[in-house]
Amino acid sequence: MLLLLLLFLSCTLPQESTNFDFFFTEKSIEIPPAEKNRHFPGDNIMVIFQDSKNTYWFGSWEDGLYRYEGKSLTHFTTKNGLPSNRVEEIKEDHLGNLYVNTSQGLCRLDGNRFSAIPESTILYSEWKLQKGDLWFKSPKNGFVYRYDGRELFNLKVPKIDVGEEYIKRHPSVLNPYAIYCNYTDSRGNIWFGTAALGTFRYNGTTFDWILEEDVTEMHDGPSNGVRSIIEDKDGCFWFNANFKYKVSDIRVHHGHKSKSPAFYDRIQSVGSLDGKKHSDVDEYLSVTKDNAGNLWFATYTKGVYKYDGKAVTHYPVQVDGRNIHLFYLYRDNAGTLWLGTHENGIHRFNGQSFIPFKG
Repeated sequence: MLLLLLLFLSCTLPQESTNFDFFFTEKSIEIPPAEKNRHFPGDNIMVIFQDSKNTYWFGSWEDGLYRYEGKSLTHFTTKNGLPSNRVEEIKEDHLGNLYVNTSQGLCRLDGNRFSAIPESTILYSEWKLQKGDLWFKSPKNGFVYRYDGRELFNLKVPKIDVGEEYIKRHPSVLNPYAIYCNYTDSRGNIWFGTAALGTFRYNGTTFDWILEEDVTEMHDGPSNGVRSIIEDKDGCFWFNANFKYKVSDIRVHHGHKSKSPAFYDRIQSVGSLDGKKHSDVDEYLSVTKDNAGNLWFATYTKGVYKYDGKAVTHYPVQVDGRNIHLFYLYRDNAGTLWLGTHENGIHRFNGQSFIPFKG
């Protein structure tokens, strides 16, 4: 099953290079009448978001974007102006503008118009950390998007020695700098999870990498990578279930394998979520935190797990008696937990289990 997961994940990454001709000219596209009152979102829902007006947005990797306002459902695709029907991320700025990041680039939904956001033509690096900026994955592996409300910068992830050595040894393997996720912590720092090189923090001045063996995957085959990042109620960061990381701006020598002072302490954590030795349930695809500060983990085929700081509780997610493929966990504005799946639509937690949601 682990091999199935790795093969699926390795096949769902953005292409190494993308044709950006669509974005070099600002386009405002009047949306034709979208499909309304359609059957509830299809089988493939990989992104869930609720905006400040309490409208739900569901993104698919196959058939675009859905807007759900409690009674009606509106379906948007490339026919309505989306750059691609594969939706990667959905975010909102402080003005209430909604941004949809797709495999072919970023766009903004302004009322009844989609506006494609062209990449900046500024050639120098614009790595900055400014309040209000939005960060996204880039369609180009090894790059990230930063949008400051005016310019969309496609920023190259800085090279590090272990990454360059890995590329020399594995020239035909996916770019190890490929970005799988981004996360803003309680101090405003931005974190990125990579395909093989663990995770790094950008604090506006320095790029601080965590290259411990539990977060890196320096091998020949496909990898899970760091798919989701969370800061728990105690200020520790989770990239998997084996260890958690207490970080600071003070660097200390750990004395074991550290070649230079580190900005973190590595703390033994839960381990395999199912409690079994030699299990592969120490990695997950998505993690979120509920209103009580409990952590919830979505695994690909083993259901959902909750960790309350003391014990782990398992919530199987099945259809017709079989485990289904999970992908995305989300906590909405009211604290309700939602689950996006690869093949079985949306599920919602009712306090006891995750059940299919049909509107």
